[in-house]
Amino acid sequence: MPLLADRTAVVTGAAQGIGFAIVEAFLRQGASVVLTDIDLEAARAATRLLNNSRVVAQRCDVTIDDEVSAATQTAVDRFGSLDIMVNNAGMTRDATMRKMSIEDFRRVLDVHLTGAWLGTRAAAAVMRQQGAGSIINMSSISGKVGNLGQTNYSAAKAGIVGLTKAAAKEVAHCGVRVNAVAPGLIRTAMTEAMRQDIWDTKLAEIPMRRAGEPSEVAGVAVFLASDLSSYITGTVLEVTGGRYM
Repeated sequence: MPLLADRTAVVTGAAQGIGFAIVEAFLRQGASVVLTDIDLEAARAATRLLNNSRVVAQRCDVTIDDEVSAATQTAVDRFGSLDIMVNNAGMTRDATMRKMSIEDFRRVLDVHLTGAWLGTRAAAAVMRQQGAGSIINMSSISGKVGNLGQTNYSAAKAGIVGLTKAAAKEVAHCGVRVNAVAPGLIRTAMTEAMRQDIWDTKLAEIPMRRAGEPSEVAGVAVFLASDLSSYITGTVLEVTGGRYM
């Protein structure tokens, strides 16, 4: 039997990259999915590409409380439950501290950290009533070691770790689990746009000597969403090929 049969997930920032790969993996494992993105047309295009009756597109700006709550409600209204929440939406506004604007610092924190908090809160409210559920927050190895030119992104991703652990303690007695995934260098459109010398430097830091694929992050999300991880909560699983172990 598929690992996620008869379960419903909401995945934010899922029109492309890691989020899209997670939706694909969830569908293969039998789940129904609300695929959300701030760009509704991109979400609809991604849904058409998947060509599956168990996925529906919805706009969701993760910094807006009502839109996050609406996405979780769509899962319940359309598919009957909300069993999995993946807070994946993110963005970058890279610059050194000397050059970074306060607006770019705040915006990145708002999307990553406030967005994950709103998603965790909205999902937990539904899952408490059900007595079960899995919330997965997307952190990053940047939240562990920090990246040059990414004080905003690194701070947000570190904050997601603290959010995950605190939330896990609050809802564990309700049967709700909260975990985080911390990817390293993953081959996406964003990372492949790096200068070759920067890419090569990062690659040299990885013991496995290769970048990860979005599907490899998605596999970890499937594990955390399923009963295979039924006694795991408040953890951060690094998907880095051994980088910064």
